[in-house]
Amino acid sequence: MPNLSLSTASHDRARLLIPGGVNSPARAFGGVGGKPIVVSRGEGAYLHDVDGNRYIDFCGSWGPLILGHCHPRVVAAVEQALKNGVTFGAPTELESELAELVIRAVPSIEKVRFVSSGTEAAMSAIRLARGFTGRDKIIKFAGCYHGHTDSMLVQAGSSATTLGVPSSPGVPDGCTRDTIVVEFNDLDAVQAAFGANAAQIAAVILEPVVGNMGTVQPREGFLTGLRELTQKNGSVLIFDEVITGFRVAYGGAQEYFGIKPDLTVLGKIIGGGLPVGAFGGRAEIMDKLMPVGPVFQAGTLSGNPLAMASGQATLRELKDHSPYDRLERLTTRLARGLHEAVHEAGIPHMVPHLASMFTLFFNSAPVTNYSEAKRSNTELFAKFFWRMIERGVYLPCSQYEAAFVSAAHTDTDIDRTIAAARDALAKI
Repeated sequence: MPNLSLSTASHDRARLLIPGGVNSPARAFGGVGGKPIVVSRGEGAYLHDVDGNRYIDFCGSWGPLILGHCHPRVVAAVEQALKNGVTFGAPTELESELAELVIRAVPSIEKVRFVSSGTEAAMSAIRLARGFTGRDKIIKFAGCYHGHTDSMLVQAGSSATTLGVPSSPGVPDGCTRDTIVVEFNDLDAVQAAFGANAAQIAAVILEPVVGNMGTVQPREGFLTGLRELTQKNGSVLIFDEVITGFRVAYGGAQEYFGIKPDLTVLGKIIGGGLPVGAFGGRAEIMDKLMPVGPVFQAGTLSGNPLAMASGQATLRELKDHSPYDRLERLTTRLARGLHEAVHEAGIPHMVPHLASMFTLFFNSAPVTNYSEAKRSNTELFAKFFWRMIERGVYLPCSQYEAAFVSAAHTDTDIDRTIAAARDALAKI
Protein backbone atom coordinates (compact mmCIF):
# COMPACT_ATOMS: atom_id res chain seq x y z
CA MET A 1 0.00 0.00 0.00
CA PRO A 2 1.38 3.47 -0.85
CA ASN A 3 1.96 5.93 1.94
CA LEU A 4 -1.36 7.76 2.42
CA SER A 5 -0.65 9.44 5.76
CA LEU A 6 -1.20 12.98 4.48
CA SER A 7 -4.42 11.93 2.72
CA THR A 8 -5.65 10.42 5.97
CA ALA A 9 -4.79 13.54 7.95
CA SER A 10 -6.39 15.78 5.33
CA HIS A 11 -9.60 13.76 5.32
CA ASP A 12 -9.73 13.74 9.13
CA ARG A 13 -9.51 17.52 9.04
CA ALA A 14 -12.23 17.75 6.40
CA ARG A 15 -14.60 15.57 8.44
CA LEU A 16 -14.59 18.23 11.17
CA LEU A 17 -15.62 20.87 8.66
CA ILE A 18 -17.67 19.16 5.94
CA PRO A 19 -20.32 16.42 6.38
CA GLY A 20 -18.44 13.15 5.84
CA GLY A 21 -15.39 15.15 4.81
CA VAL A 22 -16.60 15.33 1.20
CA ASN A 23 -18.73 17.66 -0.91
CA SER A 24 -20.31 14.81 -2.86
CA PRO A 25 -20.99 11.30 -1.49
CA ALA A 26 -19.54 9.71 -4.63
CA ARG A 27 -16.10 10.74 -3.34
CA ALA A 28 -16.50 9.19 0.09
CA PHE A 29 -15.17 5.71 -0.86
CA GLY A 30 -18.36 4.26 0.63
CA GLY A 31 -18.37 1.53 -1.98
CA VAL A 32 -14.80 0.39 -1.33
CA GLY A 33 -14.15 1.20 2.33
CA GLY A 34 -11.24 3.10 3.78
CA LYS A 35 -10.63 6.83 3.52
CA PRO A 36 -10.63 8.89 0.34
CA ILE A 37 -7.37 9.69 -1.38
CA VAL A 38 -6.88 13.46 -1.35
CA VAL A 39 -5.72 14.78 -4.71
CA SER A 40 -3.20 17.60 -5.16
CA ARG A 41 -3.07 17.92 -8.96
CA GLY A 42 -3.61 16.24 -12.31
CA GLU A 43 -1.56 16.15 -15.48
CA GLY A 44 -2.53 14.39 -18.66
CA ALA A 45 -3.64 10.85 -17.79
CA TYR A 46 -2.38 11.02 -14.21
CA LEU A 47 -3.50 12.06 -10.74
CA HIS A 48 -1.13 13.02 -7.95
CA ASP A 49 -2.18 12.83 -4.29
CA VAL A 50 -1.00 14.95 -1.36
CA ASP A 51 1.46 12.19 -0.36
CA GLY A 52 3.22 12.41 -3.72
CA ASN A 53 1.83 9.17 -5.21
CA ARG A 54 0.96 9.11 -8.92
CA TYR A 55 -1.90 7.11 -10.44
CA ILE A 56 -3.13 6.34 -13.95
CA ASP A 57 -6.55 8.00 -13.81
CA PHE A 58 -9.60 6.20 -15.24
CA CYS A 59 -12.11 8.32 -13.31
CA GLY A 60 -11.41 11.57 -15.15
CA SER A 61 -13.53 13.59 -12.69
CA TRP A 62 -16.37 11.14 -13.45
CA GLY A 63 -16.20 11.70 -17.18
CA PRO A 64 -15.61 15.28 -18.35
CA LEU A 65 -11.84 15.10 -18.84
CA ILE A 66 -11.88 13.39 -22.22
CA LEU A 67 -8.71 15.33 -23.12
CA GLY A 68 -7.05 14.51 -19.81
CA HIS A 69 -6.00 16.91 -17.08
CA CYS A 70 -4.74 20.40 -17.92
CA HIS A 71 -4.87 20.17 -21.70
CA PRO A 72 -2.85 23.16 -22.99
CA ARG A 73 -5.62 24.45 -25.28
CA VAL A 74 -8.15 24.39 -22.44
CA VAL A 75 -5.79 25.99 -19.94
CA ALA A 76 -4.96 28.80 -22.36
CA ALA A 77 -8.65 29.50 -23.04
CA VAL A 78 -9.50 29.65 -19.35
CA GLU A 79 -6.53 31.90 -18.59
CA GLN A 80 -7.62 34.35 -21.27
CA ALA A 81 -11.22 34.36 -20.04
CA LEU A 82 -10.04 34.85 -16.45
CA LYS A 83 -8.22 38.02 -17.43
CA ASN A 84 -11.47 39.45 -18.82
CA GLY A 85 -13.63 38.69 -15.78
CA VAL A 86 -15.19 35.60 -14.23
CA THR A 87 -18.88 36.55 -14.24
CA PHE A 88 -21.05 39.46 -15.33
CA GLY A 89 -24.67 38.41 -14.95
CA ALA A 90 -25.04 39.67 -18.51
CA PRO A 91 -24.82 38.12 -21.99
CA THR A 92 -21.46 37.45 -23.61
CA GLU A 93 -20.50 36.33 -27.09
CA LEU A 94 -18.87 33.27 -25.53
CA GLU A 95 -22.35 31.86 -24.86
CA SER A 96 -23.43 32.08 -28.49
CA GLU A 97 -20.14 30.67 -29.72
CA LEU A 98 -20.44 27.58 -27.52
CA ALA A 99 -24.13 27.27 -28.39
CA GLU A 100 -23.23 27.18 -32.09
CA LEU A 101 -20.71 24.41 -31.47
CA VAL A 102 -23.25 22.34 -29.52
CA ILE A 103 -26.06 22.83 -32.06
CA ARG A 104 -23.79 21.87 -34.97
CA ALA A 105 -22.64 18.75 -33.14
CA VAL A 106 -25.76 17.28 -31.54
CA PRO A 107 -28.32 16.09 -34.14
CA SER A 108 -31.50 16.89 -32.18
CA ILE A 109 -30.61 20.29 -30.75
CA GLU A 110 -31.97 23.39 -32.51
CA LYS A 111 -31.72 25.68 -29.49
CA VAL A 112 -29.84 25.27 -26.22
CA ARG A 113 -29.72 26.88 -22.78
CA PHE A 114 -26.72 26.71 -20.48
CA VAL A 115 -26.91 26.14 -16.73
CA SER A 116 -24.36 25.36 -14.02
CA SER A 117 -24.71 21.59 -13.45
CA GLY A 118 -26.14 18.39 -14.84
CA THR A 119 -28.66 18.26 -12.01
CA GLU A 120 -29.94 21.71 -12.93
CA ALA A 121 -30.09 20.80 -16.61
CA ALA A 122 -32.12 17.62 -16.00
CA MET A 123 -34.46 19.39 -13.58
CA SER A 124 -35.06 22.16 -16.12
CA ALA A 125 -35.61 19.75 -19.02
CA ILE A 126 -38.25 17.88 -17.02
CA ARG A 127 -40.02 21.12 -16.07
CA LEU A 128 -39.94 22.20 -19.70
CA ALA A 129 -41.38 18.87 -20.88
CA ARG A 130 -44.21 19.21 -18.38
CA GLY A 131 -44.85 22.80 -19.40
CA PHE A 132 -44.81 21.91 -23.10
CA THR A 133 -47.19 18.93 -22.81
CA GLY A 134 -49.39 20.14 -19.97
CA ARG A 135 -48.89 16.76 -18.29
CA ASP A 136 -47.31 15.77 -14.98
CA LYS A 137 -46.05 12.17 -15.04
CA ILE A 138 -42.47 11.19 -15.91
CA ILE A 139 -41.08 7.74 -16.73
CA LYS A 140 -37.52 7.09 -15.55
CA PHE A 141 -35.45 3.92 -15.35
CA ALA A 142 -34.12 2.26 -12.21
CA GLY A 143 -30.39 2.91 -11.87
CA CYS A 144 -30.36 5.93 -14.18
CA TYR A 145 -29.15 9.03 -12.34
CA HIS A 146 -30.44 12.44 -13.37
CA GLY A 147 -29.09 14.53 -10.53
CA HIS A 148 -30.43 15.00 -7.04
CA THR A 149 -33.61 16.92 -7.80
CA ASP A 150 -36.45 15.53 -5.67
CA SER A 151 -38.60 13.99 -8.40
CA MET A 152 -35.68 12.04 -9.88
CA LEU A 153 -34.18 10.72 -6.65
CA VAL A 154 -36.04 7.43 -6.96
CA GLN A 155 -34.03 4.24 -7.53
CA ALA A 156 -31.18 6.41 -8.74
CA GLY A 157 -27.77 5.05 -9.63
CA SER A 158 -24.43 6.71 -8.86
CA SER A 159 -23.64 7.20 -5.17
CA ALA A 160 -27.27 6.52 -4.26
CA THR A 161 -26.64 2.93 -5.34
CA THR A 162 -23.16 2.74 -3.87
CA LEU A 163 -24.38 3.85 -0.45
CA GLY A 164 -27.56 1.77 -0.58
CA VAL A 165 -29.86 4.81 -0.57
CA PRO A 166 -32.15 4.54 -3.60
CA SER A 167 -34.17 7.52 -2.36
CA SER A 168 -33.62 10.06 0.39
CA PRO A 169 -35.15 11.40 3.57
CA GLY A 170 -36.30 14.95 2.98
CA VAL A 171 -38.02 14.08 -0.29
CA PRO A 172 -41.80 14.32 0.31
CA ASP A 173 -44.02 11.62 -1.19
CA GLY A 174 -45.72 14.25 -3.30
CA CYS A 175 -42.49 15.03 -5.13
CA THR A 176 -42.17 11.49 -6.47
CA ARG A 177 -45.85 10.65 -6.89
CA ASP A 178 -45.70 11.46 -10.60
CA THR A 179 -42.45 9.56 -11.21
CA ILE A 180 -42.95 6.11 -12.75
CA VAL A 181 -39.92 3.81 -12.45
CA VAL A 182 -39.32 0.83 -14.75
CA GLU A 183 -36.31 -1.36 -15.48
CA PHE A 184 -33.84 -0.23 -18.12
CA ASN A 185 -34.10 -2.19 -21.38
CA ASP A 186 -37.68 -3.33 -20.57
CA LEU A 187 -39.71 -1.90 -23.44
CA ASP A 188 -42.80 -3.92 -22.46
CA ALA A 189 -42.82 -2.23 -19.04
CA VAL A 190 -42.68 1.18 -20.70
CA GLN A 191 -45.56 0.29 -22.95
CA ALA A 192 -47.56 -0.94 -19.95
CA ALA A 193 -46.85 2.32 -18.12
CA PHE A 194 -48.21 4.28 -21.05
CA GLY A 195 -51.26 2.04 -21.15
CA ALA A 196 -51.98 2.56 -17.47
CA ASN A 197 -51.44 6.34 -17.65
CA ALA A 198 -53.03 7.33 -20.92
CA ALA A 199 -52.43 10.96 -21.92
CA GLN A 200 -50.73 11.68 -18.57
CA ILE A 201 -47.04 11.09 -19.32
CA ALA A 202 -45.10 14.24 -20.11
CA ALA A 203 -41.75 12.61 -20.79
CA VAL A 204 -39.51 9.58 -20.73
CA ILE A 205 -36.00 10.36 -19.49
CA LEU A 206 -33.00 8.03 -19.60
CA GLU A 207 -29.26 7.74 -20.01
CA PRO A 208 -29.05 6.17 -23.50
CA VAL A 209 -25.92 4.37 -22.31
CA VAL A 210 -26.08 4.17 -18.54
CA GLY A 211 -22.99 5.32 -16.66
CA ASN A 212 -24.38 5.43 -13.16
CA MET A 213 -24.88 1.72 -12.48
CA GLY A 214 -21.75 0.82 -14.39
CA THR A 215 -21.58 0.83 -18.17
CA VAL A 216 -24.92 -0.61 -19.32
CA GLN A 217 -25.82 -0.51 -23.00
CA PRO A 218 -29.29 -0.41 -24.56
CA ARG A 219 -30.51 -3.63 -26.12
CA GLU A 220 -31.11 -3.59 -29.86
CA GLY A 221 -34.43 -1.91 -30.55
CA PHE A 222 -34.82 -0.38 -27.08
CA LEU A 223 -34.07 3.22 -28.01
CA THR A 224 -36.00 2.92 -31.26
CA GLY A 225 -38.96 1.53 -29.31
CA LEU A 226 -38.87 4.43 -26.87
CA ARG A 227 -38.78 6.89 -29.75
CA GLU A 228 -41.86 5.25 -31.30
CA LEU A 229 -43.79 5.02 -28.02
CA THR A 230 -43.19 8.65 -27.07
CA GLN A 231 -44.17 9.91 -30.51
CA LYS A 232 -47.31 7.77 -30.52
CA ASN A 233 -48.35 9.05 -27.09
CA GLY A 234 -47.42 12.71 -27.54
CA SER A 235 -44.71 12.56 -24.88
CA VAL A 236 -41.25 14.13 -24.87
CA LEU A 237 -38.24 11.81 -25.15
CA ILE A 238 -35.32 13.16 -23.09
CA PHE A 239 -31.81 11.76 -23.48
CA ASP A 240 -29.65 12.52 -20.45
CA GLU A 241 -26.27 12.74 -22.18
CA VAL A 242 -24.42 14.33 -19.29
CA ILE A 243 -21.97 11.42 -19.52
CA THR A 244 -22.36 10.25 -23.13
CA GLY A 245 -22.51 13.67 -24.81
CA PHE A 246 -19.26 14.24 -26.75
CA ARG A 247 -17.97 11.07 -25.03
CA VAL A 248 -19.26 8.11 -27.08
CA ALA A 249 -19.18 10.25 -30.25
CA TYR A 250 -18.84 13.93 -31.04
CA GLY A 251 -22.63 14.11 -31.39
CA GLY A 252 -23.21 11.88 -28.38
CA ALA A 253 -25.16 8.64 -28.06
CA GLN A 254 -27.87 9.96 -30.36
CA GLU A 255 -25.32 10.22 -33.16
CA TYR A 256 -23.85 6.83 -32.26
CA PHE A 257 -27.24 5.05 -32.32
CA GLY A 258 -29.00 7.25 -34.87
CA ILE A 259 -31.91 8.20 -32.56
CA LYS A 260 -33.08 11.81 -32.19
CA PRO A 261 -34.72 12.67 -28.85
CA ASP A 262 -36.88 15.75 -28.35
CA LEU A 263 -34.70 17.16 -25.57
CA THR A 264 -31.10 16.46 -24.60
CA VAL A 265 -29.40 17.07 -21.26
CA LEU A 266 -25.67 17.81 -21.44
CA GLY A 267 -22.87 18.46 -18.97
CA LYS A 268 -19.39 17.17 -18.09
CA ILE A 269 -17.41 17.57 -21.31
CA ILE A 270 -19.10 20.74 -22.61
CA GLY A 271 -17.44 22.65 -19.76
CA GLY A 272 -14.08 20.98 -20.21
CA GLY A 273 -14.06 20.18 -16.49
CA LEU A 274 -15.59 23.44 -15.23
CA PRO A 275 -19.09 23.50 -13.68
CA VAL A 276 -21.60 23.57 -16.52
CA GLY A 277 -24.72 21.90 -17.82
CA ALA A 278 -27.07 22.47 -20.73
CA PHE A 279 -30.37 21.32 -22.14
CA GLY A 280 -31.58 21.74 -25.67
CA GLY A 281 -33.82 20.34 -28.35
CA ARG A 282 -36.52 21.21 -30.82
CA ALA A 283 -37.09 24.96 -31.15
CA GLU A 284 -40.84 24.67 -30.58
CA ILE A 285 -40.16 23.10 -27.17
CA MET A 286 -37.25 25.34 -26.20
CA ASP A 287 -39.27 28.46 -27.06
CA LYS A 288 -41.62 27.63 -24.19
CA LEU A 289 -38.86 28.89 -21.87
CA MET A 290 -38.90 32.42 -20.44
CA PRO A 291 -38.47 35.06 -21.69
CA VAL A 292 -40.06 33.76 -24.90
CA GLY A 293 -42.57 31.43 -23.26
CA PRO A 294 -44.13 30.81 -19.83
CA VAL A 295 -41.82 28.13 -18.35
CA PHE A 296 -39.49 29.67 -15.77
CA GLN A 297 -35.77 28.87 -15.60
CA ALA A 298 -32.95 31.14 -14.50
CA GLY A 299 -29.43 31.20 -13.06
CA THR A 300 -26.99 34.00 -12.29
CA LEU A 301 -23.93 31.91 -13.18
CA SER A 302 -25.49 30.21 -16.22
CA GLY A 303 -23.19 30.65 -19.21
CA ASN A 304 -20.36 32.02 -17.07
CA PRO A 305 -17.33 33.04 -19.16
CA LEU A 306 -14.83 30.56 -17.67
CA ALA A 307 -17.03 27.52 -18.38
CA MET A 308 -17.95 28.79 -21.85
CA ALA A 309 -14.29 29.34 -22.76
CA SER A 310 -13.25 25.96 -21.40
CA GLY A 311 -16.10 24.24 -23.23
CA GLN A 312 -15.28 25.92 -26.51
CA ALA A 313 -11.64 24.91 -26.29
CA THR A 314 -12.57 21.32 -25.48
CA LEU A 315 -15.13 20.93 -28.24
CA ARG A 316 -12.89 22.56 -30.83
CA GLU A 317 -10.02 20.28 -29.87
CA LEU A 318 -12.32 17.25 -30.20
CA LYS A 319 -13.47 18.50 -33.60
CA ASP A 320 -10.04 19.50 -34.92
CA HIS A 321 -8.18 16.41 -33.68
CA SER A 322 -10.84 13.74 -33.30
CA PRO A 323 -9.68 11.17 -30.71
CA TYR A 324 -12.67 8.85 -31.02
CA ASP A 325 -11.20 6.04 -33.12
CA ARG A 326 -8.09 5.93 -30.94
CA LEU A 327 -10.16 6.06 -27.73
CA GLU A 328 -12.26 3.13 -28.88
CA ARG A 329 -9.14 1.14 -29.77
CA LEU A 330 -7.51 1.79 -26.41
CA THR A 331 -10.70 1.03 -24.48
CA THR A 332 -11.31 -2.19 -26.39
CA ARG A 333 -7.74 -3.32 -25.73
CA LEU A 334 -8.04 -2.46 -22.04
CA ALA A 335 -11.38 -4.26 -21.70
CA ARG A 336 -9.98 -7.38 -23.38
CA GLY A 337 -6.89 -7.28 -21.20
CA LEU A 338 -8.98 -6.96 -18.04
CA HIS A 339 -11.18 -9.82 -19.19
CA GLU A 340 -8.18 -12.07 -19.76
CA ALA A 341 -6.69 -11.15 -16.39
CA VAL A 342 -9.90 -11.86 -14.46
CA HIS A 343 -10.54 -15.03 -16.48
CA GLU A 344 -7.08 -16.32 -15.57
CA ALA A 345 -7.94 -15.71 -11.92
CA GLY A 346 -11.08 -17.83 -12.30
CA ILE A 347 -13.41 -15.06 -11.10
CA PRO A 348 -16.91 -14.53 -12.58
CA HIS A 349 -17.00 -11.20 -14.36
CA MET A 350 -18.19 -9.06 -17.26
CA VAL A 351 -16.35 -6.16 -18.91
CA PRO A 352 -18.88 -4.20 -20.99
CA HIS A 353 -17.44 -1.29 -22.93
CA LEU A 354 -18.59 1.23 -25.51
CA ALA A 355 -16.47 3.92 -27.11
CA SER A 356 -14.30 5.20 -24.21
CA MET A 357 -16.53 3.92 -21.37
CA PHE A 358 -16.03 0.59 -19.56
CA THR A 359 -16.83 -1.26 -16.34
CA LEU A 360 -15.38 -4.38 -14.77
CA PHE A 361 -18.41 -6.05 -13.17
CA PHE A 362 -17.68 -8.89 -10.76
CA ASN A 363 -20.85 -10.55 -11.99
CA SER A 364 -21.35 -13.92 -13.66
CA ALA A 365 -24.07 -12.70 -16.05
CA PRO A 366 -24.41 -9.79 -18.47
CA VAL A 367 -25.67 -6.60 -16.84
CA THR A 368 -28.59 -5.04 -18.71
CA ASN A 369 -30.47 -3.32 -15.88
CA TYR A 370 -30.33 -2.14 -12.28
CA SER A 371 -31.45 -5.41 -10.71
CA GLU A 372 -28.69 -7.31 -12.49
CA ALA A 373 -26.08 -4.68 -11.60
CA LYS A 374 -26.93 -5.07 -7.91
CA ARG A 375 -26.00 -8.79 -8.06
CA SER A 376 -22.35 -7.84 -8.55
CA ASN A 377 -19.80 -8.80 -5.91
CA THR A 378 -19.10 -5.40 -4.36
CA GLU A 379 -16.78 -6.83 -1.69
CA LEU A 380 -14.55 -8.28 -4.38
CA PHE A 381 -14.62 -5.00 -6.28
CA ALA A 382 -13.50 -3.15 -3.13
CA LYS A 383 -10.52 -5.50 -2.74
CA PHE A 384 -9.65 -5.10 -6.39
CA PHE A 385 -9.94 -1.31 -6.17
CA TRP A 386 -7.39 -1.08 -3.35
CA ARG A 387 -5.06 -3.60 -5.00
CA MET A 388 -5.08 -1.37 -8.07
CA ILE A 389 -4.40 1.72 -5.95
CA GLU A 390 -1.35 -0.11 -4.57
CA ARG A 391 -0.19 -0.56 -8.16
CA GLY A 392 -0.74 3.05 -9.22
CA VAL A 393 -4.11 2.78 -10.97
CA TYR A 394 -7.06 4.97 -9.92
CA LEU A 395 -10.49 3.57 -10.82
CA PRO A 396 -13.90 5.03 -9.89
CA CYS A 397 -14.46 4.10 -6.24
CA SER A 398 -17.66 2.14 -6.85
CA GLN A 399 -18.73 -0.99 -8.67
CA TYR A 400 -21.65 1.06 -9.99
CA GLU A 401 -19.76 3.75 -11.89
CA ALA A 402 -18.44 3.78 -15.42
CA ALA A 403 -14.71 4.24 -15.95
CA PHE A 404 -13.25 6.37 -18.73
CA VAL A 405 -10.27 6.39 -21.07
CA SER A 406 -9.00 9.82 -22.10
CA ALA A 407 -7.10 11.09 -25.10
CA ALA A 408 -4.11 11.53 -22.79
CA HIS A 409 -3.82 7.78 -22.10
CA THR A 410 -1.18 5.89 -24.05
CA ASP A 411 -0.67 2.28 -25.03
CA THR A 412 1.92 2.11 -22.26
CA ASP A 413 -0.72 3.21 -19.73
CA ILE A 414 -3.03 0.46 -20.97
CA ASP A 415 -0.25 -2.15 -20.76
CA ARG A 416 0.62 -1.06 -17.21
CA THR A 417 -3.03 -1.20 -16.16
CA ILE A 418 -3.55 -4.70 -17.54
CA ALA A 419 -0.36 -5.88 -15.85
CA ALA A 420 -1.47 -4.27 -12.59
CA ALA A 421 -4.85 -6.01 -12.79
CA ARG A 422 -3.26 -9.39 -13.43
CA ASP A 423 -0.98 -8.97 -10.42
CA ALA A 424 -3.77 -7.59 -8.22
CA LEU A 425 -6.14 -10.43 -9.03
CA ALA A 426 -3.49 -13.04 -8.32
CA LYS A 427 -3.34 -11.78 -4.74
CA ILE A 428 -7.11 -11.62 -4.08
